[in-house]
Amino acid sequence: MSEALFEAGPTEVAPGAVHVPGWLRPDAQTELVDLCRRWSRGPGGMLRHRMPRGGEMSVRMTSLGWFWRPYAYSRSLPGGEAVRPFPRILGELAHDGVAAAYGAPPPEEAPEYDVALVNFYDGDARMGMHQDREEEADAPVVSLSLGDACVFRFGNTENRNRPYTDVVLRSGDLFVFGGPSRMAYHGVPRTMPGTGPAELGLDGRLNITIRASGLG
Repeated sequence: MSEALFEAGPTEVAPGAVHVPGWLRPDAQTELVDLCRRWSRGPGGMLRHRMPRGGEMSVRMTSLGWFWRPYAYSRSLPGGEAVRPFPRILGELAHDGVAAAYGAPPPEEAPEYDVALVNFYDGDARMGMHQDREEEADAPVVSLSLGDACVFRFGNTENRNRPYTDVVLRSGDLFVFGGPSRMAYHGVPRTMPGTGPAELGLDGRLNITIRASGLG
């Protein structure tokens, strides 16, 4: 990554939606990649979910804290095993990320982040435009990018069509969306293979989205 990337400040893409380039230091990125590999082993990861209409997602996913399937959460995996616990480190990163994006310390009654989805994109993987609407809490969604860059399409709250903004997310970038943008449609129309930092040893893109389910 270039030095200019690390010097760039937060950019508001839409009200409540903020992109912070280069937020994760290289050593933090390496640690998270190692953790993602550990989380993806064993029951529950990495899965390609089948959508209600029969199509299979091109993105592979593992769930932490709660098991996500289109379009609901549960406490158990399809085979009946318990979902891997939500890691404390991701809760801390979520609160720090919200503070970095919005330029303010976390509120005294900070939301309880308790679910994370770890998505792996190979060179052909895509994510269609969708809303994150399975949560009952309205806390901001915190997204961390690792490995290859991608085009992240951030849209409006009404439908999957224009207006939307395309943002290039690179390894180490933070993206937070809450408030009036919490229910915005968003997706990944393409990745950029071979653009990730070589030192990560990651062929593809990892995306960690951290959420507060509000499910109790």
